[in-house]
Amino acid sequence: MNKKESKDFILKAFYFRHACKEFDPQKKIPEDDFRFILETARLSPSSFGFEPWYFLVVQDQTLREKLLPYAWGGKRQIPTCSHLLLCLARKSYFMRWDSDYITYMMREIQKLPPDIQELKRERYRQFQEEDFKLLENERAMFDWACKQTYIAMANMMTVAAMIGIDSCPIEGFHREKTEEVLSREFGVDTEKFGLAYMLCFGYRLKEPREKTRQPLEKIVKFL
Repeated sequence: MNKKESKDFILKAFYFRHACKEFDPQKKIPEDDFRFILETARLSPSSFGFEPWYFLVVQDQTLREKLLPYAWGGKRQIPTCSHLLLCLARKSYFMRWDSDYITYMMREIQKLPPDIQELKRERYRQFQEEDFKLLENERAMFDWACKQTYIAMANMMTVAAMIGIDSCPIEGFHREKTEEVLSREFGVDTEKFGLAYMLCFGYRLKEPREKTRQPLEKIVKFL
């Protein structure tokens, strides 16, 4: 595939992708295709490479139903999608510069030498304390982590579209009440994790209307 063919293929996927409001419940995504989608989430970039995400794939319909009273934005999508993914963002317990998780990431995953670990930890501390002031309150840290999880979400939706799979991101939920359900029914420690978004995957029940976007000149300025 040459460059033009590649660009055409990618743009075709972007035109194909839409926020699918209802899926065909009879059609299921092959397991290897869904694992491919998850792999693109795993390979997504994050600030300092510290991966502030954790994913729950909810296939149990009984558990899905427990989310519905508080997920007003997913009334049709959650029951009908082939795969429901909940993205949990890591809170300060994990993401503070002096946490055990950060030590683990640098030592075991990034395999940095001890001296480089200390240099990186100090830079990360300065970033959190001074540059972005993330340590002033828990919400600031959580929102910063959530922003990064959206990179993984965008990658998953894009590659899903590239292989003909539909998706729908969902922020339409009452966070506090939904997280109470996650704590009570899903075993999620909400002192350590918060719900960033829900993401449904499957196959569209009907074709969407034509995509609408502003023209490029309305949203870009070259300086």
